[in-house]
Amino acid sequence: MALIEGFRVRNYRALHDITLGKLSTDQEGDPLTPFTVVIGKNGVGKSTLFDAFGFVADCLNTDVETACDGKQRGGFERMRSLGIDEPIQFDIYYREAPGERPITYELAINVDRTGRPFVESEVLKQRRKGQKHGRPYPFLRLHHGVGKVWAGEEAVETESGEEDRAQEDVELTDLRQLGIATLGTLKEHPRIKRFRDFLKGWYLSYFHPDAARSIQPAGVQRHLNIHGDNIGNVVQYMEREHRERFQAILARIAAKIPGVRSIKTDVTQDKRVLLQFNDGAFSDPFYASQMSDGTLKIFAYLLLMEDPDPPPFICIEEPENGLYHRLLDSLANELRAHATGKKNAPQIFVTTHQPYFVDALSPKEVWILEKGADGFSAIRRASDIELVRNLVDEGLPLGASGIATTWMRGRHAHRGTGGGQFRGQVDRDAVARRHRGTRRAAHMARA
Repeated sequence: MALIEGFRVRNYRALHDITLGKLSTDQEGDPLTPFTVVIGKNGVGKSTLFDAFGFVADCLNTDVETACDGKQRGGFERMRSLGIDEPIQFDIYYREAPGERPITYELAINVDRTGRPFVESEVLKQRRKGQKHGRPYPFLRLHHGVGKVWAGEEAVETESGEEDRAQEDVELTDLRQLGIATLGTLKEHPRIKRFRDFLKGWYLSYFHPDAARSIQPAGVQRHLNIHGDNIGNVVQYMEREHRERFQAILARIAAKIPGVRSIKTDVTQDKRVLLQFNDGAFSDPFYASQMSDGTLKIFAYLLLMEDPDPPPFICIEEPENGLYHRLLDSLANELRAHATGKKNAPQIFVTTHQPYFVDALSPKEVWILEKGADGFSAIRRASDIELVRNLVDEGLPLGASGIATTWMRGRHAHRGTGGGQFRGQVDRDAVARRHRGTRRAAHMARA
């Protein structure tokens, strides 16, 4: 399954210029891991980063103007970073499969003379077959809807600029539609089609327990939607088509949430589906409307992970909300166990402000997002911080023991940069004292 190795955002609200992972223009960094978590305090830009992925997906599924006005974004000018006149830009660096040549997608969105957003430029590029180093070459290049595209699996722009049979001129009639939305439907452009399908398959979770409590018309549905209000319909599908997989979900639910013995559906006389939770201590079932937010959320995430045909990219914002903190380590392990990087396994991206969630993770999987003195966000991989690496090597967990949180509290952002430069100090003794206190509290709790 395709894997995003790098993502760059420019001029998107507080994200003036941040990069996660590896890009075609920066080959020194390590690629994103199949399971990636961004941790940061409130107000540092985690929701904006989450929404950046959602905005790119919305641009494809609708158009750039509708995407700017949707999901309470407030229009282009409210989205563009303050004091900036340049376009909003996104770079996605990904591989269709391990060993395949990486592909870069560059998208720039600006406003026209009437103030309406449009696609200023779009580029898809890839190294030539057999080329292991050097710059990639475009096989789609559009500026203001006009440009060139190279058909087939191998053709790219030539250095000499000479035309070849695979090269075609392109002129789009709607500058608010992405070029990949149109060209990706044509069989002569298989690389564009695969990228378009990959992007359309992104799943951004806007799950809300109240939506899961709603009563929907009965009927089998294969996939959990982004709000989770069809959770009963998905249970119907799993009960019918994947009973053994569903029983495995129930077993893991029972291990995490005391009292839940079984979960099943009940279709009412008016053909609506109810979700029943059975507790071994009571003969009558509880319904979704009576279950806690945490129970519904854990169940929804496990159901999403066990999708027989999962989305290629799953993005979850602050999964810790409504959950008992002792469940967070277990939830992180569940997500990581499914984000293996293997065929048909999803890539999972999570934002959190809860240190307990990152306790189970390695420094390579965790990124720390902070707000600079200039008001813009800056991000750094935890594994790039030498002291963090050393403390983890000494056996301290990354989150709750205080490594990540002490770094966030103790660092001092370099004044005037706002673009990713950090000056920070973490008191090794303070972290060690915090870790000893955590272990002491755990020992007393067991006693």
